[in-house]
Amino acid sequence: MAKVEKGAAEAGHEKKAEKKPTAKAPKKEAAPSAKEPAAPKAPRAAPAGPKIPPRLKESYRDQVVPALMKEFGYKNPMQVPKLERIVLNVGMGEAIQNVKLLESATSELGVITGQKPVITRAKKAIAGFKLRQGMPIGAKVTLRSDRMYEFLDRLVSLALPRIRDFRGVSPKAFDGRGNYTLGLKEQLIFPEIKYDSVASIHGMDITIVTTARTNDEGKALLGHLGMPFRT
Repeated sequence: MAKVEKGAAEAGHEKKAEKKPTAKAPKKEAAPSAKEPAAPKAPRAAPAGPKIPPRLKESYRDQVVPALMKEFGYKNPMQVPKLERIVLNVGMGEAIQNVKLLESATSELGVITGQKPVITRAKKAIAGFKLRQGMPIGAKVTLRSDRMYEFLDRLVSLALPRIRDFRGVSPKAFDGRGNYTLGLKEQLIFPEIKYDSVASIHGMDITIVTTARTNDEGKALLGHLGMPFRT
């Protein structure tokens, strides 16, 4: 029996040895896919042309500076006074009772100036007016550079002549250092404001800050820029 088992074992071993490793079937190559058409390139934007400076800024450089140098005897063009900034301030006491009035005034101020206004808040609490410290009571905008000249041009050319029975602005509103403050009674004089969309009529203060050292220099500067002073 032992011999029979041994023979069977040897036969099984020989069968295992006879098995040859089967060759792996070659992988099928993927059919070449057609290339997707490339997306069309966006056309290049045309290069922006040179920025045109505001009309009033060119007038200051070409006409006002030589005129002031001759009038006050400046030896250097850098001594000639110039505009530094224009500040528009709207106070809305009614905003204590109705916040929507302040929102409307802020939106109108942004339309007039082309710049987002800043909300002004109460610095002190006044019990008689039911005013708490930190409550929003107005809005203001500070204009510089080109926007300052553009706004002043629209103010003296379009807005002020629309005031009823307008005879000029007061020449006495200087602060002694060449800065001028102008008060307006209503915002409707600006052509950007539509009467139908106005929630309430309100005024504003416009302060023109200059580098002039005296009121005479400041008045001469604004006069040459087109400010219609009352005679």
